[in-house]
Amino acid sequence: MKIDAVRDKIIEGGKISKGEVSMLINVDSTALFELFAAANAVRDYHRGDSIDLCAIFNARAGGCTEDCSFCAQSSISAAPIGRHPLKPLPTVRKAALEAAANKSKRFCVVTGGRGVSDKDVTKIAAMVTAIRETGRLLPCATLGFIEPDQLTALIEAGLNRYHHNLETSPAFFPQICTTHSFNDKLRTIETIRAAGCSICSGGIFGMGETWDDRLDMAFLLRDLDVDSVPINFLTPIEGTKLGIRHTLDPLEALRIIAIYRFILPTKEIRICGGRYQTLGQLNSLIFLAGADGLLIGNYLTTLGRAAADDLNLINALGLRTAV
Repeated sequence: MKIDAVRDKIIEGGKISKGEVSMLINVDSTALFELFAAANAVRDYHRGDSIDLCAIFNARAGGCTEDCSFCAQSSISAAPIGRHPLKPLPTVRKAALEAAANKSKRFCVVTGGRGVSDKDVTKIAAMVTAIRETGRLLPCATLGFIEPDQLTALIEAGLNRYHHNLETSPAFFPQICTTHSFNDKLRTIETIRAAGCSICSGGIFGMGETWDDRLDMAFLLRDLDVDSVPINFLTPIEGTKLGIRHTLDPLEALRIIAIYRFILPTKEIRICGGRYQTLGQLNSLIFLAGADGLLIGNYLTTLGRAAADDLNLINALGLRTAV
């Protein structure tokens, strides 16, 4: 089956099979831009020309008990990072207004660590309310593992979406983290679903996973019916277990975006951490490879691209921001 036949099948409402995906991941370099063009057509048909922008706020950093191999805040990381307790409400509100000024639709409060205490949930709920009261942003949160009553409190405060990455495939996950299991992550996804909250879940690429791992996660995300799929590319940080790895080849990164668009045609495909470091000059191709969402500004412990540059790119491509 040719690329255009797969494209037409998905545009007509069909689902791509694993056999068809295998064909797409193996197309040679001469057909790579044909692959991107097909993914772009699928994006345009199912998602339109609107790009959903989000920004994150590092509300609490350091002191994590988990041993995730990619993370500078990990318990096994020797990377120097800034550590701070939960930031005050006025600081969060100011950052939210700055994100709104940069055309962000969503603003996500992020805390390092396995989870949050009930006391912290009360404070974060006030942040969520303040973000909602700007009248210009949808509040999101990334707080690790969360209890149903904690999530309910945040939803009542105005939370729109909860983010919890799978990170990678079930098979590869034990090589990335040993202090919690993949099933712990699946239970958290089910907690979010049961609460009626929008779900944001994806992973990190370039950690040593195979294409089978990448596809297993993609099809699992399809089965879980998540709303937004963040695609992160590993930024090797000195002092972390994966700090010795190299960044992905940029064309490989773009191929991942395109394949995820084929597997998840109606979902937000959001390009997040590592974009600036991995794609370099090819950053301008992310939307043409099928993405329709973007994390703007800096990340938790690494730098991002200037928001103004991303807005200029979106305009130059004839696309528009969601707000």
